[in-house]
Formats: sequence, structure tokens, C-alpha cells
Amino acid sequence: MKIKLKSTLENYLFVLPAFVIFSIFYIYPFSQVFFLGLYEWDGILPTKTFVGLNNFKDIFFSDPIWWKSMLQAGWITIIALIFQNVLAFLLAWACDREIKLKNWYRLIFFLPPILSEVVVGLVWQWILEGNYGLLNSWLNNLGLAHLTRNWLNDPKTALNCVAIVHCWKGFGWGFLIFLAGLQTIPRELYEAARVDGASSWTAFRKITLPLMVPVAILVAILTILGTMQAFVLIISMTGGGPAYHTQVPVLRILASMRDSGRFGYACAQGIVFGVILVAVSFIQYRFSKRSQARGA
Repeated sequence: MKIKLKSTLENYLFVLPAFVIFSIFYIYPFSQVFFLGLYEWDGILPTKTFVGLNNFKDIFFSDPIWWKSMLQAGWITIIALIFQNVLAFLLAWACDREIKLKNWYRLIFFLPPILSEVVVGLVWQWILEGNYGLLNSWLNNLGLAHLTRNWLNDPKTALNCVAIVHCWKGFGWGFLIFLAGLQTIPRELYEAARVDGASSWTAFRKITLPLMVPVAILVAILTILGTMQAFVLIISMTGGGPAYHTQVPVLRILASMRDSGRFGYACAQGIVFGVILVAVSFIQYRFSKRSQARGA
């Protein structure tokens, strides 16, 4: 009994440092943000007015722009899950094969994620500018002047342009994770499949795809969390315009703090946003685990 108790205490002691760090940097700030969400406060004056759950009620019943920003972030996330991750996987699969200059390709594909988001946003803003942008200049030179437009100021194209740039900027992270996952697959499995007469497509379908499911789940969860919290790239490209058509939740929270002076309301928005992200990630994880269990 004493040995078991001693072993339990030792285990808790090993966990204690991580728990303390998690409590200081996550639990405590979260609780403070939640309590601030119960007040009406401008973020400057020391006086706060307790309003209870009114800030949370306003989010659900009186702020359509907030839910518009959620839907727009969700649309960017869907595009990222489909286009960005499929592209990252295919490029990782290609670089995992024996091809010439594959190390150079790995370097090139990983360059966009390490570039400054502000710089990338400003460069793409110049490329997509309506009057002297590079894209419109190319279209004019190709005789496609009827396709030119002010891409980032047109409500019909602004959000999709931001989504495409976001995918271009972020696919390198998925590429790196997928490549690491592909390199953990034993090469003996492919050799055995080749000996048995399996084609490259069969080996890809029967070996590569099943073994990459856990990696794909991880990449999908990271994509959702990263894309839903996109901020710097969008604010440097459009600032949330035109007319809120590229507004995303983090920009909306910033607007509540900076433009409206409702610091408590911004804290309530942050809490709701965090709960939604956790719920979406948990649902996706559970769904993926069930799908994986059925496949097994």
C-alpha cells in the first residue's frame, strides 16, 4: 500500500510542473477573461459595471456581424481543408519518392510559411490591386481585360482571394507534417507489395492512405485551429473589408475593443470563440476516431 501511494505521489510530482505552467498561462488567463466578460468596461477606466450574461446574450441575439465573421472564417477553413491539405499531401507524397532535386523542392515548398504574414499580405495586396496590380496587368497583356477587377474591394471576390492567399501561405506546414508521416512508413511494406504484384496505385491506396489517416487527422485539426484564428494576413490585405466581407472573428474582437470601446464584450466574444473552436476540434476528433475504428 505504501509503495503504491509513493508511486502515485511520484507520478503527480512529475506532472506538477506542467500543471503549474498550464494553470498560470492558460487556466488563470481564461478565468480572468471570462470574469471580464461579465462586465461592461472600456478597458481604460478602473470602473466596471457588472452586467452578468448580457454580453453573451448580445453575441447570440444582437450581433449579426459576429456570426457573419464566423461563417466567413468557416468558409476559409473549408477551402483550406480541401485545397490546402490535398495540395500539401500530394506534394509531400511526390517529394517522398525518388525524384531529382527533391531536397530543393522541400525547401521551396516550405518557404511560404516562414515568410512574414505582413509582408505576404502587402505583396498580395499589390498583386491583386485593381488599378496597377500585377494580376490585372497580366490579364490585360493576355487580352483578358474583361476579367480584370478590383479583387480585394469586390465583395464577390474578396473573401475567396483571401482564402487562396491563406492556403498558399500555410500549405507548407501541412506539407512538412505529411512528409514526416510518409517517411515513417516502413519501405518493406512497399517492397512486399511490389513482390506480390501490386501496382503503384494499389500500394498507395492500401498502404499509404490507411497509415496516413492519423497524420491527416492531426493536420486537419491544426488547419481548423489555425485558419479560424487567421488575423495578420487578413488585416494586412483587406482590414476586414469591403463592408465586413472579409471580417473574421479575431478581427471582430479587435473591433469591439478598439472601435467600440467594449472591452468586456470583446472578452465575451473571445470566450465564445474559444468554446466553439474546442467543440469543433473535439467533434472532428471523435468523428475521425470512429471512422478510423470502422475502417480497422
